Amino acid sequence: QVQLVESGGGLVQPGGSLRLSCAASGSIFGLYGMGWYRQPPGKERELVAMDYDGQSTNYADSVKGRFTISTDSAKNTVDLQMNNLKPDDTAVYYCKVVLPGRTYWGQGTQVTVST
Repeated sequence: QVQLVESGGGLVQPGGSLRLSCAASGSIFGLYGMGWYRQPPGKERELVAMDYDGQSTNYADSVKGRFTISTDSAKNTVDLQMNNLKPDDTAVYYCKVVLPGRTYWGQGTQVTVST
């Protein structure tokens, strides 16, 4: 059993910043991937950023230069610093963790970018 606890979503004006956090616990032996996906209204879930073993990081083109992913292997946490937010960043953001043969998702946290 794996538990993921997300925090940090909310309402922010365009150009503002938010930081999302996700903590993994439980049966996470062998965890090698942590990151974030998002699902905008009426659209499919999409990659935001993923980190693998702290050595390989993938970002969606739309967030490069604005978002930064960071992980703490000792605490099993992954954070997403989001700067210069745009209305198109509005979505439910989901934490994702990858273990050998298993993938887990968080419950999702809403990020709304609006005036």
